[in-house]
Amino acid sequence: MDLQLLDHRVRVTSINKAGLWFYTHPLVKLLFLRHRTRCKFFSLTETPEDYTLMLDEEGFKELPTSEYLNVAENKWRVLNVLSNGCSNVTQTVGVTKIAKSVIAPLAENNVSVLMLSTYQTDYILVSVLLLFISYSGVLQIALQDLKILYALLCLKCWRLCLLQVSIKVFNLTVHPVQSPQNRFCILTLDPDTLPSISTILLEAVFYSHASPKETPTGSADLEYFHFFAFSLIDGYISIVMDTETQKKFPPDLLLTSSAGELWRMVRIGGQPLGFDECGIVAQIAGPLADADISAYYISTFNFDHALVQEEDIDQVIGLLHQRQDSQS
Repeated sequence: MDLQLLDHRVRVTSINKAGLWFYTHPLVKLLFLRHRTRCKFFSLTETPEDYTLMLDEEGFKELPTSEYLNVAENKWRVLNVLSNGCSNVTQTVGVTKIAKSVIAPLAENNVSVLMLSTYQTDYILVSVLLLFISYSGVLQIALQDLKILYALLCLKCWRLCLLQVSIKVFNLTVHPVQSPQNRFCILTLDPDTLPSISTILLEAVFYSHASPKETPTGSADLEYFHFFAFSLIDGYISIVMDTETQKKFPPDLLLTSSAGELWRMVRIGGQPLGFDECGIVAQIAGPLADADISAYYISTFNFDHALVQEEDIDQVIGLLHQRQDSQS
């Protein structure tokens, strides 16, 4: 694996569903009118609570300020995880394979991250402002540029480079997990064919309705869970949708792997997660890496979501519950 530090500085926002009408025009512009905006990093994820937008500063300019928009305080830099040193975006590595080499070292050094897996690749978002505290607790070093962190990760020399700098250790919170019953697909699309599905995509984004079978948020066993994720990053499209939503799209335009895997979801967090909390991704990715279980991971404004292959879901739930019991 190789790491690539992208130029994007990303803002993480949440749009209240009651105010989606207020952001219809900006979202349509970002989704379909690429020639009208210089936004190169755009990710939209719908959950029952809200819409999470991760977008670069050019895209963020398109969003008007309102009472319906919540914006995370920090800006985020993006690490792109590439497989086998490949410089082209072709196939995602998956959160499992990067758990020990990237995510675990960040968690051990008290660095909070957000994760965005796509069909093509995996992105790790790290806050622009990182604080390292010395042994004396007096000297504080603020890293305003992620290039230093990027170099440390690539050289695998955290301990050597930090030398006399110790990281303040916080107790990890063990978050509950839930698993809805619906199945998901991870897909891609040729950007040139995006106009062909514009009407269906608009319906999926703006006119989605929860199934009558959906149980209230917070239930331990969700029968149905509405989740739709669309990203357009540096010209590459990635879509995550459940199998019922997929039926609305032309099958010849949506592309998936030759194996055509179906995925189940594990949702992390009984209450909204904090951006400053460290180790959330590592707590999920670690046990899956140890069991060699492939997974995709999508962080949103309030909760995190891991997608695992359908045949692995029972083992995954067992592993995560076992970890919860051991730490409780």
